[in-house]
Parts: sequence; structure tokens; C-alpha cells
Amino acid sequence: MQQLVFATNNAHKLEEVAAKLHGKIKLLSLDDIGCTDDIPETGTTFRDNASIKSNYVYSRYHLNCFGDDSGLEIEALNGEPGVYSARYAGKHGDHAANIQKVLEKLGAATNRKARFRTVISLIWEGEEHFFEGTVEGTIRNALSGTEGFGYDPIFQPNGYDITFAQMSLAQKNSISHRAIAVDKLFTFIDTSMTPPRGK
Repeated sequence: MQQLVFATNNAHKLEEVAAKLHGKIKLLSLDDIGCTDDIPETGTTFRDNASIKSNYVYSRYHLNCFGDDSGLEIEALNGEPGVYSARYAGKHGDHAANIQKVLEKLGAATNRKARFRTVISLIWEGEEHFFEGTVEGTIRNALSGTEGFGYDPIFQPNGYDITFAQMSLAQKNSISHRAIAVDKLFTFIDTSMTPPRGK
């Protein structure tokens, strides 16, 4: 079975991606390949950071791999928190503080339009490819739900009356930014692994 390294140890991300896997691919985490390094995210765009992760893994392990970077872009905050979504309040991964900062900065603003964006950098057979997914929505005034992670409790996707954090994994995986990008990723891999007709 073909192996593919996801350049993360984020259990939530791994779960979301693994739920969309086909039988041809075995998904590996950084832990699975013995990589304990804290890969620096020094880029100024999602594309930069995704590429840094995948190239870091490929240069050291020479395995097919992909990295992603995702974030929340809020119209009234000029696209913030954007590429700094995971460390918006200062400490990386402090979801509660990040959410609090967003709600405080938005205050009573009536424009609460936002989008989640994911960019994936895949290195497949030594060549890099990019895939992107976005989902539009609004920022709630207060937290709702306990599922998911990050900003999910305050993000309500368009067309729904619940937040990402009120959805099951299957429901979120049918519409989320990461799911859209991952679908594009696996479509590409499926095509790459399928022999041309007549062969």
C-alpha cells in the first residue's frame, strides 16, 4: 500500500483527513516516521507555511508527503487572524485565548463575514503540487458546541444555523475548507496512481 506522510501531529487534523482516506493510501504522521522536530512556520502566507512543512519532511525522509496551513480570515479585521490564526493571542494553540481576542476585536461589529482557508502542499514523486479549499461563513457573538477545535465554536458556515463545533465529524468533513482541499489532494493522487487505459 502506498504511504503518505501528513506533516503534522495534530490529532484533530489527522482524524479529519483519515476519515476521507481511500484504501490505496496509508496515512502516516510525523510521529509515525520518527520526526520529533518542531517544524518552523516562518512564512507570511498559508502557501508558504504549507510548503515549508512538506519540503522539510521530504528533504529529510524522501517520502511522499504533504503539509497544510489553515486559518480564519475575518473581513472586518482586514483578513486577521489569517496566517497567525494558531497564535493570534500570543501562545501557539491557545484556542480559548484566540477566540476571546477575535470576539473582543470584533465587539459589536455588524459585519461578521469570515472564511476558513486551507492550502495544502503535496510533494509526490519529488514534485510539489498545491491544493486549496475555502468555506464562507460568519462569526457568532458567543461560543456554541464542543466538537472540532480552534475557532470552530464561533464559526457558522453559510447555509447552516449551527457552528462547526456543533457538527459531527462527518458533517463537517462534507463541507469544511480542509475537506475541500483534501478531496482535491486525493483526486490528484488517485489519478496519479491509476494506470492509463490500455496499459
